[in-house]
Amino acid sequence: MATEIVNPRIDGTTGTSGTGSTGGGTEDIPLDPVFALHRGGKMEMAATVPVLGTDDLSLAYTPGVAEVCTAIAERPELVHDYTWKSQVVAVVTDGTAVLGLGDIGPEASLPVMEGKAILFKQFGGVDAVPIALACTDVDEIVETVVRLAPSFGGVNLEDISAPRCFEIERRLVERLDIPVFHDDQHGTAVVTLAALRNAATLTGRELGSLRAVISGAGAAGVAIAKILVEAGIGDVAVTDRKGVVHEGREDLNPVKRELASFTNRSGLTGSLESAMAGADVFIGVSGGTVAEAAVASMAKGSFVFAMANPTPEVHPDVAHRHAAVVATGRSDYPNQINNVLAFPGIFAGALQVRASAITEGMKLAAAAALADVVADELSADHVIPSPFDARVAPAVTAAVAAAARAEGVARR
Repeated sequence: MATEIVNPRIDGTTGTSGTGSTGGGTEDIPLDPVFALHRGGKMEMAATVPVLGTDDLSLAYTPGVAEVCTAIAERPELVHDYTWKSQVVAVVTDGTAVLGLGDIGPEASLPVMEGKAILFKQFGGVDAVPIALACTDVDEIVETVVRLAPSFGGVNLEDISAPRCFEIERRLVERLDIPVFHDDQHGTAVVTLAALRNAATLTGRELGSLRAVISGAGAAGVAIAKILVEAGIGDVAVTDRKGVVHEGREDLNPVKRELASFTNRSGLTGSLESAMAGADVFIGVSGGTVAEAAVASMAKGSFVFAMANPTPEVHPDVAHRHAAVVATGRSDYPNQINNVLAFPGIFAGALQVRASAITEGMKLAAAAALADVVADELSADHVIPSPFDARVAPAVTAAVAAAARAEGVARR
């Protein structure tokens, strides 16, 4: 029997039943613990100061607030000290690539954006505001976020379809002096690198000796390829629906042409399956299906990171027949590659030092810190910590803050 979940913010109802009229058309929603939890939303705003009488009111609002406004007008940097700006992130989406659901629109994306916001708070102590935009044009999204930016200390782009997401992030990074981070790209990449570092250590290998194949040339695949190259992997080939992305192909968009320019040193062509033959690492971020024969053709002691959700490209039971280390995107199998291991601490570290950007060095530092959390506890089923490991966020936060200072993007 489902546990009763009480949400008093919805017209005095308990939120435990999808039946009964509340004016919201919920009569056809079945009794379900998921709907019960979501009823009324998963977050609310709370004051950090009391407003219990006229003295409190005069300090928190008028007339006292005018003194603070005047001071900020004269010295704009004071906004970080006397508002919540330096502690809050905008979680921005257009609803075009939501989880595995695809283009479901801004309203339907809100449960996910709320979920992201509460994860920011729970795992990084960072306040976050969900913002779902009713536009998909690149120019409109960029201009909208630029105009919203004065209210926030950072921008987390979320669930925006590729290749538009690359252009949106690039232009926002150029125009804003606060951290901009597309989590579908970089959060996935950071956690993947951390797990790969530990898998290599566990099996007595160096990243520089490994050849990897990535299935999927979307947001996550491109970012993973970039961070692996930055980290010094021996070689990495990326595949899309037409096979290996290489410079000889004439059907590549600008993002894939750039990808081809720094990957595939071995000069591979052909299919995903042919690229996997002899490879040390398979990383799946495509949602496709990979035959067992292809996994069996990989090098001895290989690593299979099949991260499509809810159905991995290779079932873990199949992967374990051939691979030394297996990871997925699911919470019900060991070694979950979960973005929540990265983005709360990355933003917490960036905000802590009022960073103007999130650099490649900060991402690499986050991956190293995340890997080090479980460095003394490595096993085939434990190359990455749990999201509930209390050591994760502090370690990532400290590493990112230090890297920001080292790279000259910290402002305090």
